Amino acid sequence: MDSLGLFILLMLGCFQWTAAPAAEEITWTYTGLVGQSEWSEYFPDCGGTSQSPIDVVTTQTKYDPSLIPVIPLGYSQHGNKPFTLYNNGHTAVIELPEWMGLEGLPWLFTAVQMHLHWGSGGPSHGGSEHTINGLSADAELHVVHYNSELYPNMSAAMTQRDGLAVLGILIVTGEETNPAFNNIINYLSRIKHADQKVSIPAFDVQTLLPKDLGRYYRYNGSLTTPPCYQSVIWTLFHERVQISKAQLLKLETILYSSKVSDPDKMLLQDNYRTTQPLNHRVVFTSFSAESGKELSSGEVTAIVIGVMCGCVGLAVIVRFIVKTIRFFTLLHHETVVVNSSTSSWDVLPSNRPAPMPRTKEPEKAKEKKQDVALNSTSEAEKKEEPSPSPQTEP
Repeated sequence: MDSLGLFILLMLGCFQWTAAPAAEEITWTYTGLVGQSEWSEYFPDCGGTSQSPIDVVTTQTKYDPSLIPVIPLGYSQHGNKPFTLYNNGHTAVIELPEWMGLEGLPWLFTAVQMHLHWGSGGPSHGGSEHTINGLSADAELHVVHYNSELYPNMSAAMTQRDGLAVLGILIVTGEETNPAFNNIINYLSRIKHADQKVSIPAFDVQTLLPKDLGRYYRYNGSLTTPPCYQSVIWTLFHERVQISKAQLLKLETILYSSKVSDPDKMLLQDNYRTTQPLNHRVVFTSFSAESGKELSSGEVTAIVIGVMCGCVGLAVIVRFIVKTIRFFTLLHHETVVVNSSTSSWDVLPSNRPAPMPRTKEPEKAKEKKQDVALNSTSEAEKKEEPSPSPQTEP
């Protein structure tokens, strides 16, 4: 019995020794044997009712006027100490110094790290974890903080419901290069394989964030990777950040999820979790529906171009109308001047009778006219002679 009992104890001890590390050291992936659909089997919290990411349906959000803009603390005060960038096999992580924090939430939160999620198909093929009205962005940046007002460190806070606060920044692509993201992307080639680390120059982390920190979506959720603790206060910014297509291509093609010693090299791509059910949670917004109807840069550009073209077209029409009015006014003025300086015969030559042709008068008629003229002259002279005065008798 003693030997049998000892054997049983040894077997139980061996089982505990092998089983416990297996749960802690299990290698999870986004696809494969321990892919997303199997996470909840090894990490129970991944099957919870408050999981992240989610699809934000804007018509179902609720405006909360008490939500104030988040205030980054020390983000721009990077100092001279370099940052550590490393490949953990799932993403590229940058460790943040403890003097960086966050205000604007119910408690003070201290920064821990930030990391990225992306896809594999280039622009417009998805890569973000959160979606808005079913539409995904090309990538997503997460800045992770822990509640330093209530808990001593990240490990203690990450299992508590109010322990973490994560900023979510949706990333889209355009033509212009984003210099801030080059502080990360330019060094990815130095951490190609899993478990590789490199020191990079410190930089202003706030330049990675959108300019408008006052408009965002807020909800209670979880870590988007195992162990999926439901301890995150999420702040997903409404404004998106833009990087170039070349920057996105580097992000999608440089890193490997495999180690240097692994015989099979696997690109680190599509490292985003699919959206999870909301399960009666409420997504709050810091802006009303009216103020939230903002336009994208493309829409703004199109509107500006349309307005400019409309103004040019209107100016052309007005100029044509003015020139037409001037033309008819000048034509009318010239007509009046012509009418005042010419006779009706000149104006209406077709109504003027043709002049009679001159013919030589007959000689007899001419002599007769001369006789008449002489007779008329003689009679006139006679009339002008004074009559003789009458004589008186003696």
